Amino acid sequence: MPPGESGGSIVIRLDEVLAARGMTLTELSQRVEVTIANLSILKTGKGKAIRFSTLTRLCEVLDCQPGDLLHYTPPSPDDA
Repeated sequence: MPPGESGGSIVIRLDEVLAARGMTLTELSQRVEVTIANLSILKTGKGKAIRFSTLTRLCEVLDCQPGDLLHYTPPSPDDA
């Protein structure tokens, strides 16, 4: 495995946080000023990166912490 690639992954919990806030992706998009397409990529876990400025706006609008949106899943023993 290349250096820095542990086999673990970051899971995006945007769906859960939106549901808990009773907010739609469209409303979030308007309030955060990020396109629905970009939020959808993030929500589905297909994004490769997130800007700190975007993460900051998400946390401000959703009244949450980064850890509420991002979760690290360690590699399974089979990945070793």
